[in-house]
Amino acid sequence: MSKTVERIEQMLDENSVFLFMKGNPMTPMCGFSSNTVKILKSLLGDQFGYFNVLEDPEIREGIKVYGQWPTIPQLYVNKELIGGNDIITEMFNSGELHELLGLEQPDRTPPEITISSEAVTHIKEGMGDVQDHQLFLSIDDDFNTRFSLEQPKGYEVIANVGDLKIFMDIGTAKRAKGLSISWVDELQGSGLQVKNPNEPPQVKELSVDELRSWLASDTPNPKIYDVRSEDKISEGTVDNAVRLDKEMIKKIQEMEKDTPLVFVCQVGQSSMAAAEFFRKKGFIKVYNLMGGFNAWLT
Repeated sequence: MSKTVERIEQMLDENSVFLFMKGNPMTPMCGFSSNTVKILKSLLGDQFGYFNVLEDPEIREGIKVYGQWPTIPQLYVNKELIGGNDIITEMFNSGELHELLGLEQPDRTPPEITISSEAVTHIKEGMGDVQDHQLFLSIDDDFNTRFSLEQPKGYEVIANVGDLKIFMDIGTAKRAKGLSISWVDELQGSGLQVKNPNEPPQVKELSVDELRSWLASDTPNPKIYDVRSEDKISEGTVDNAVRLDKEMIKKIQEMEKDTPLVFVCQVGQSSMAAAEFFRKKGFIKVYNLMGGFNAWLT
């Protein structure tokens, strides 16, 4: 037995659920690994083993030979190869993965969705004269929402809205509870307007005066992060701010989702992108410092 095979089998012996992936669960390095990790975390939290194949070419190639599976990620349960991202996604939605892991079957209760009559009319116009395809709704982890026409696979959750049948996976069904869709005509154009009560609150703009008052109050201070380079920060930054680097990003993602976060850059633009990133990760108290460090100096 080769040393590579011995290493693989030792990892599988030590973990009943084990994922060979690109990157790690905090920072996946490909979309397929990212999606598989999200599924496993939703079911098991952090209770699974993993190995980053990008750090070891021998394991990266060896696992393909070991399981006779050509792609990454690869999921093993009790030392048995289950498959890659596509198979795991289908098993998750069908409930097979829950059964395999000894978990309760997923909730398939159709969500309550409200769609205005005008929006329904436009959706039907967009569908055209479909035959073997159905209207699918998808809401991803970042709460990006889209409709598409697809062939059902048999495990979808189906919500009836008037005479519309809306098909969705179980993740979307959970995120679609209370969804409201209307049609708007504005100067910028016409289209569907989606309001999702499950989406984390929008990033709030915070003035320099408001931040100074917050820091001087008895209220627990926010965590403040400067997104600029080390050189810029060395010239000065906001009180209590620390640099937002890769290690700090990992630490933030492990914090409670109601932790107040304030992001700072030079003028308040780059920091907004960082703030939006963490909002989409589920943080509900995210702030952007208006005017950035330049405003802090005045």
